[in-house]
Amino acid sequence: MPDMPIQATIALMVIVFALVFAPFVIMIVTRTLKKHHLAEKLAERHGDSVHYAFILNPSKPQAEEYRKSIKDYCASNNLTYEIIDTQLNKDGRECALEALKNGANVVVAVGGDGTVRTVASAVSGTDHAMGIIPIGTGNLFARNMGIPVDNVQAALKVATSHGSRFVDVGRVFILDKPYENHGHAFLIIAGIGFDALMIDDTNPALKKNISWLAYFVAGVKHLFAPKYRGDVTFTRKDGTDYTSKAISFRTLMAGNCGQIPMFSLMPDAAYDDGILDFEIIDTSGGLIGWANLFGDVVHQTVTGKAQQSPLSTNSKIDQSQGVEAEVKLERPAPVQVDGDILGYTKHLRFSVDKRALCVRVPQSLQSSLTQNTDDLR
Repeated sequence: MPDMPIQATIALMVIVFALVFAPFVIMIVTRTLKKHHLAEKLAERHGDSVHYAFILNPSKPQAEEYRKSIKDYCASNNLTYEIIDTQLNKDGRECALEALKNGANVVVAVGGDGTVRTVASAVSGTDHAMGIIPIGTGNLFARNMGIPVDNVQAALKVATSHGSRFVDVGRVFILDKPYENHGHAFLIIAGIGFDALMIDDTNPALKKNISWLAYFVAGVKHLFAPKYRGDVTFTRKDGTDYTSKAISFRTLMAGNCGQIPMFSLMPDAAYDDGILDFEIIDTSGGLIGWANLFGDVVHQTVTGKAQQSPLSTNSKIDQSQGVEAEVKLERPAPVQVDGDILGYTKHLRFSVDKRALCVRVPQSLQSSLTQNTDDLR
C-alpha cells in the first residue's frame, strides 16, 4: 500500500481534530455569546428605555433626603423616572398599580417593610422587577436579600443595574371580610394571635430608640392573655389536606423567611421553594413556659434546625410545611403581615405564590440571574 501523501495526512489530522473538538468550541462560543447578550441587556438598564417608578413613603425619617438622592442619581445617570408618594388613603399597592399603569418597567419601594410588602403585592405576578431602597429600623426583607441598608447610593445602584432574584410571595386572605378582593402580601412572616398583639401594642417612639427590643417590651403586657382556639386545615405540597381540630395556641405563624434580628424562628424556611413554614406555638405554666419557649428559639438559632430544645417542658412548637392553611377561630384574633396589623378576624387563609416576585439584588447574592432580562424591566 503506497504511503499517504503528507498533504493528505495533514488534512486528515485537521478533520479528526475538528470533529473531536468542535463540540467544545461550539459550547464555549455559545456561552460567550449568552454572557455578552446578558451583559448588553444589563447595561441597557442605565438607558432611557427603562422607566423607573419610585414609591416613596414620605412619613419616614430622611424621606426628603432620599428624594433628593433619587433625583440626583437619576439625573446623573440619564434615567427616566417618576416618584409617587404614598398617602393615608393610598398605600404602596395602589401607588405601584398607578406606576404600572403609567408604563413603569421597574417599581422601586422606598421605605420600610410595610412599603416593600404593599408594593410587592402589586408587582408580583407581573413581568416587572421590583427594587428596594430601605428606610427605617427594620427592613428585614432588604437585609435578607443583601440589599444595602442606610446607604442610598449603593441601594440605588442595585435597584437600577444589578441582577435579579425570583422569590415567593405569601398571601393572607381575610375570609370574613368579603369586600376584600385581594390577598395581603407578606415576604417575611404573617401571624395571628400573640405576635400581632405584641406588634400592635409596640410604642413607635420606643421602637425608634431601642429598635427591635421595643417589641419585647410590648409583649410582656400580653404574656397572660387568653389563648385562641379553633380548627386549622393545612394543604401539603402534594395537594392533600389534613385538619387539626379544636387546638389551643398563643400564636400561629406562616413564614416565607424565618430570619429576624438575632434569632431564627423558622430555620427551614426558604424564599423560593414555593412552600410556607407554619408554626403553632403554645405555652403553659406561666413565666416558666415563656422562658422555655425563648430557650426553644435560641436552640433553633444555634443549631439551625427546626426542633425544640430537649430541655423544653412547658412550651410547644408544632412545625409543618405546606402551600396553604385555613384557620377558623372561636373568637376574633389580631392578624399581622410583615409587622403591619390587618385588624381582627375569626376566619383567614394563608397561601403562597411560588417565585412570583422578581427582586433586584446585588450581583454577588443572585441565586438565579434571569437569562431574559427583557422580562425584568
